[in-house]
Formats: sequence, C-alpha cells, structure tokens
Amino acid sequence: MVSNFRVAGAWKRFAWLAVIFGVLIAGNAWSVWQEGGSWTPKLALDLEGGTQIILAPQLAEGQTVTEEQLSQAVAIIRQRVDAGGVAEAEVTTEGGANVVVAIPGTPDPATLERIRSSAKLEFRPVLQTTFVSEEAPAEGPASFDPYAEPEPDPLPESASDLAWITPAIDRAYNELSCDQLDALGSNVADPDRPLVICSADGFSKFVLGPVEVGGETIQDALSGLVPGAQGTVTTEWGVFLEFDEAGTAGFRSVTERLVGLEGVQNQFAIVLDGRVISAPRTLAAITDGRPQISGSFTQESAEILADQLKFGALPIGFEVQSAETITATLGLSQLQSGLLAGAIGLVLVVVYSLFQYRVLGFVTVFSLTTAFALTYLLITYLSNAQGYRLSLAGVAGLIVAIGITADSFIVFFERIRDELRDGRVVGSAISAAWKRAFRTIIASDAVGFLAAAVLFILAVGNVRGFAFTLGLTTIVDLII
Repeated sequence: MVSNFRVAGAWKRFAWLAVIFGVLIAGNAWSVWQEGGSWTPKLALDLEGGTQIILAPQLAEGQTVTEEQLSQAVAIIRQRVDAGGVAEAEVTTEGGANVVVAIPGTPDPATLERIRSSAKLEFRPVLQTTFVSEEAPAEGPASFDPYAEPEPDPLPESASDLAWITPAIDRAYNELSCDQLDALGSNVADPDRPLVICSADGFSKFVLGPVEVGGETIQDALSGLVPGAQGTVTTEWGVFLEFDEAGTAGFRSVTERLVGLEGVQNQFAIVLDGRVISAPRTLAAITDGRPQISGSFTQESAEILADQLKFGALPIGFEVQSAETITATLGLSQLQSGLLAGAIGLVLVVVYSLFQYRVLGFVTVFSLTTAFALTYLLITYLSNAQGYRLSLAGVAGLIVAIGITADSFIVFFERIRDELRDGRVVGSAISAAWKRAFRTIIASDAVGFLAAAVLFILAVGNVRGFAFTLGLTTIVDLII
C-alpha cells in the first residue's frame, strides 16, 4: 500500500512537470504563430550586434552640459530601456557631451521613443490662445528673437499676469509659425520667462506664463483609462501623476489661483518636449498632488509617457545625431566556444555521476536533460514575450547551473549512502535521505537565488544577464 502511494505521488509530480512543459510550449507556439516570435532565444548585443544611437544635447546659446547632467541622463535612459525587458543595452557617454545608446537587434518604435524623448514636462498657465486653421509654411528662421527682449518692468505679480505679454511676445504670437517657434528653442526656453508655443497637433498656438511646476517633482506616473464624470470607465487613455511634497504644494497653490480666473487664464498648459499636449480648464483645486493628463493618447503612447515620467525627465533635451547598425562585439564564435565549454562540463559531470553512483547516475543525466529543456523553453518564452536577450554572460550563468543541479543530486545520493550504512533497506533509505537532503538543497538554492537577486538589482549590462540566468536556473533546480 505504501509502495502504491509512493508510485501515485511520483506520477502526480510527473504530471505537474508535464503541465509546466505544456504551458511553456503552448506559450512559445502562440508567440511564433501570432507575434512573429522564434523557437530560439534572441541574442544580446555582444553576440548579435544591433543599433547604435548617438544623442546630442540641445542647449540654449551660452549653455553647456555638465558631467552631472550627463550621468543623470545615462541613468534615466538606461531605466527607460530596461523597462521594455532585460535587453542588456549599453548606455555610455562620448566626448563629454553626447550619450551613446547601443541596443541589441533592431529596436521597435516604442523603444526608440523612450530613448530619444527628453520627457521634459512643465506646467505653465495659459495667457492667450488661438486656433490655427491654415498655418503658412515657415520661411526659414524667425527674423527676430522675442526672448532676447528685456523682461517686463516691474515684474508681473504672478505667472498668470497678462503683463508677461510684451510687444515682442505678442509679435511672435501673431507672426511666427509653429516651425519657426520650435526653431527658437521651445524645449530649452527659460522657465522663468513667458513662452510662445504650439500644441502637439499644430492646431493651436499659446502664450504661456513662466513654469510653475516642473516635471522633476513627479514621484510616480501610471497609464490607464480615464474615469468618466460619474466614476465610470471611459475608452480614453491618460497618464496619472503623483507629485512629491514640493510638487503637491506647488500644484495646489497654482490650481487654487486659477479656479478664480476667467476665460483662457483658467487653463493650465501641460508642456512636453516643447509642445502643449493638453491645456485643461481648472474646475477645482487639486490638493492631493495626483492630477491626470488626458488628450489624444493611445494605450501605447500613454504607457510610453508614463514610463518616461516615472523614471524622470532628462535634465536637458537631446536630439538624435545619428543611428547606425553595429556588429557584434564578440560574435557567434565566442558563443560556440561558450557552448563547447558547457558541453565539456556536462560530459565530465555525467562521467563522474555514472562512475561514482552507477545506476543512480542515470537519474542525474535524466534530470540534467529535463532541466536543460525546461530552462531553454523558459528563456525562449521570456525572449518572445518580454524582450529578454541572451548574452555570453547569460550563457555562463546557464553553464554554472549544470553544477548547481548536479550538486543537488550529489547531496541526495550521499544521504542515501549514509542511510544504507546505518542499516536501512533501500526504500526506507531513499525516503529518509530525501527529507534530510531536501532541507540542505533548499538552503543552498535560497542562498544562491538571494545572491543572484542582489547582483541583478545592483548591477547593469551583462552582469545582470548572468545574475538573471543564475536566478532562473536556481528556481528550475528546485522544480527538478
């Protein structure tokens, strides 16, 4: 009866293992059929090559980029790229001014948008606005610079004061096209001065007051469907912001003032990268620091903007200076060498297991084969679904996994020997040994997984790839 119970338990475990394999195979098949996926993992920059994008800073006249700004830009761009999956992109600086981004393979439009958009967000009060029906094409640069004119004297009492509209600002508003206004540097405009600017769709033109709340005060950003007036969910996509303490206080102060104003001065413009994406009316003061941005967003554009704002706006604007295809830094020959090293290690482990444990060694061989198949399907699925790419460092993590799985069985088999020496029969010895060995295996795998998790969180680039595969194979070891 005990024997039948053990057999039933074994078949139950095999059934669960078959379910796991079935789910992974089905997931990969769906990706291949519906989404153009592949049955092989995508390779990282060091093995496949990819695209290199050079971003040059957009600076106002006389402005220079600092080392601190470059370091901050590199960190933010790296976070934006990693938000699309473990792609192991390389983000570095060049010449003390440019940022170089190298991405494996051919990046999709969403990834490119995450990289090159500065996501410079400003909240400015609206002083004047008009609809642009048929704008005349720009005829070269503007013949004058309204921002070179002196500030009003005395200074206006608030950012909503119409005294900000000087004759030079009024002339720019009436005479210059949207292209000419963009050329004047809307994205690098002085935050303490008024701004003449167009909407993102080019159908509206605005005169805006100085910046009252900056994007650097945003603490978090999420995308989602905008709720309707009665709390119902609409089909309109938007971005939901959460300000820090300074941003909350500033936004509350501004909205409390705008509620009491009439006409266009009641509007608050949301400026992203030098264009107005929304200019809603202020119907009530927002005191909790959680406004929402709505406009002509799709689900994809809302998610991209939320990611950009969540990780922070770039300290300065950037423009794409060049984008070109680059070759692999290591190449397939290095991958083949890594796989050969893994194969040699696997053969040595098999030979040792069969020599040392005889028939039990075949259990190790079968388990290693099963672990390899499960790991391969997992990595392929993550490659198709999450954009994961396998680097040479990741391959090294997979090779280390051979030793992890073999070590688990060595612990088990040595426990069986100990039980047999104590006089137990084979069946009883296996049961007792498994209970003792499993505690040791869990403790060992837990320490290994913790080390991999810490390394993944703290490291960047290829080291994260090694940590990721090491942590993944540790979980597979527990399953096997």
